[in-house]
Amino acid sequence: MANILISPSKYVQGAGEMKKLGAYTKVYGQKALILISAGGKKRVGGQVEESFREAGIQLIFDTFGGECSKTEINRLTGVVKENGCDVVIGIGGGKIFDTAKAVAYYACTPVIICPTIASTDAPCSALSVIYTDSGVFEEYLFLPANPNVVLMDTEIIAKSPVRLTVSGMGDALATYFEARACEKSGATTCAGGQCTLAAMNLAKLCYDTLMEEGLKAKIALDAGACTKAVEKVIEANTLLSGMGFESGGLAGAHAIHNGLTVLEECHGMYHGEKVAFGTLAQLVLENVPVEELEEVLGFCLDVGLPVTLEELGIKEVTEEKIRKVAEAACAENDTLHNMPFPVTPETVYHAILAADAYGRAYQEL
Repeated sequence: MANILISPSKYVQGAGEMKKLGAYTKVYGQKALILISAGGKKRVGGQVEESFREAGIQLIFDTFGGECSKTEINRLTGVVKENGCDVVIGIGGGKIFDTAKAVAYYACTPVIICPTIASTDAPCSALSVIYTDSGVFEEYLFLPANPNVVLMDTEIIAKSPVRLTVSGMGDALATYFEARACEKSGATTCAGGQCTLAAMNLAKLCYDTLMEEGLKAKIALDAGACTKAVEKVIEANTLLSGMGFESGGLAGAHAIHNGLTVLEECHGMYHGEKVAFGTLAQLVLENVPVEELEEVLGFCLDVGLPVTLEELGIKEVTEEKIRKVAEAACAENDTLHNMPFPVTPETVYHAILAADAYGRAYQEL
């Protein structure tokens, strides 16, 4: 099998870049559907409209329905076709990006992704995570191409809630460990081949950047500052993690995240927060050296990522609930089977319980 690396056509990161969105869009089309939340439109809608006026092209705003579901994708695909839009733009967070990418695929248009937060590695990928209308993971939609442009306005992102950027660190935290597992097992990555040296090194750089800059970035963001550490973490959360997971591969952490979505108690938690706990559970499955486990636990505690089931919203931990999570995580089409050894619902069940116990123990130190 070939080694394959894929990436967005253009990645742009800097302060004030949202004001240039019209100019970036004009390269790809003359009429854009912009998918955005109501709150997002209030915050950045004026900048976007002004940039389109300056570029001399049209736009239509549509308010995101809340879930990247087949219902929402079909609705928006109809909006694109009815209005003759020739480019789709997603502005906001992860589910908006995934929906915009899927809509652009079905409508056969280019797609531009403009995060206003750095909470996931979704922006750069040729992948949409599809949920049911009620928010339960359903399937991965693998797309034939990555976004045409990913535009990160760090001035806007630095003003977003700090918890969202920390959640992005949780998502990025899994990148190296999942790529390492896929490299060992020879699993097929999301890019359709095996892990390249470039992808593996991007994944390791992502992890190293989090360890070096994550706590500094969190403290700076708490103070309302956009420092060099913040800039580096935004890139790690988005570009390094995005390319690292896609061309390096997904394994246990994201599958356990998907399992956690079956519990309604976890629906209030962000994607990266659940992935962070999934990372701990994957490391337990692998029986990694205690030094590695302690480094990951220490990082999570430092920046405020959940390390226990209670922190994920599961106030009453029962065998029935955790076995339900483990069963879902081991679904035939999920990525837990990319681990370099056989995994069963029984071993995942015990790994989740042990990860929770380690988290509680380290909280008390």
